[in-house]
Amino acid sequence: MTINTVSSLAQSYIQLEDRYGAHNYHPLPVVLDRAEGIYMWDVDGKQYMDFLSAYSAVNQGHCHPRIIAALQDQAGKLTLTSRAFYNSKLGEYEQKLCKLFQYDKLLPINSGVEAVETAIKLARKWAYNVKKVAENQATILVASGNFHGRTMTAVSASDDPSSYVGFGPYLPGIKRFKYNDLSSVQELIVDKNVAAILIEPIQGEAGVIIAEDQFLKDVYTLCKNNQVLFIADEIQTGLARTGKMLACDHIGIKPDILLLGKALSGGTFPVSAVLANDDIMLCVKPGEHGSTFGGAPLACAVASAAIQVILDEDLATNADYRGKELRLGLQEIKEKNSIIQAVRGKGLLNAIEINDSPQSETAWKICLTMASNGLLAKPTHGNIIRLAPPLCISKQQIREALDIIEHSINESIN
Repeated sequence: MTINTVSSLAQSYIQLEDRYGAHNYHPLPVVLDRAEGIYMWDVDGKQYMDFLSAYSAVNQGHCHPRIIAALQDQAGKLTLTSRAFYNSKLGEYEQKLCKLFQYDKLLPINSGVEAVETAIKLARKWAYNVKKVAENQATILVASGNFHGRTMTAVSASDDPSSYVGFGPYLPGIKRFKYNDLSSVQELIVDKNVAAILIEPIQGEAGVIIAEDQFLKDVYTLCKNNQVLFIADEIQTGLARTGKMLACDHIGIKPDILLLGKALSGGTFPVSAVLANDDIMLCVKPGEHGSTFGGAPLACAVASAAIQVILDEDLATNADYRGKELRLGLQEIKEKNSIIQAVRGKGLLNAIEINDSPQSETAWKICLTMASNGLLAKPTHGNIIRLAPPLCISKQQIREALDIIEHSINESIN
């Protein structure tokens, strides 16, 4: 599949985006028009299995009727008040998430990267107010290979040249440790100016790189022993994606600051959240942080419905079972195809690493072939293909997807 093989109708939409849109993405040449559950249809009516889930934003499945109903109902009543006033939806939503994840307070925000920015501001304010770090000296530790978004803070934290090159000068007060290397954390955390560690339990954008259980536990203990906040970026891994409500739940640790986003709205509205206890959250006073749309009644109604769908449909358990089936099937494909170097994942956040250089076109070509065969996925870091369907996927649909993946790999390399 290339731009030359898509229909004239699809080409017209692609040309419009190319002409009038910024060129900051490189999409597959598929023009989508509608979606339901795990399926999407393009403008020509072709059906696809969605194995990207908008980077885990549609865990509940596309256009879930309960979430859409909440969106439509609230949109006809009240969409936005700003935080200049109280509204009838925010408090109930905050209570719901605080009780579910066992925190004192929630700070509502919009995008995942805004949650990251909020957490860093909170950690710095806590460091100055509570830990008594000298003014303007607070340090945030981040992992190598991280991806926390595209703002200047996030790109300053990145060691991926495609994220940071050409965007300097960078935000000071950020230091990197090596992911899954405890000694590199130990060397940095003893600095009295360290306010927090910001870490993804699984690095999705890096290619589904999983933190070792003992590494995460030891980092958490180091934080407790050195009066350092443990910030878990669960924007992609949270909300049942890995087979638990949070990836941190697999090892029984509770972050000092928890970041949620993406599936928090089921893919219908930009919603994210920062959760922490009073000793951290109340360091920020009125007027020191906020957002016009954060905590909007529409966002709260949608997010409340989206969370309830995850709980009522037990999507965490389904993600666990279906994820094991998917990885087992991928391992069987790997044994028959030397082009697959590795299979890894947890729950329904998985990846196959192609046995080729990151600069090669192999993974891209496989994704194009899978799209032609009715399954949508996308490479990351050149030679890694993420496979992350909506969590409502069935056992039979996993089997169908595995058939498409195997056929597409064979077709691409022969």
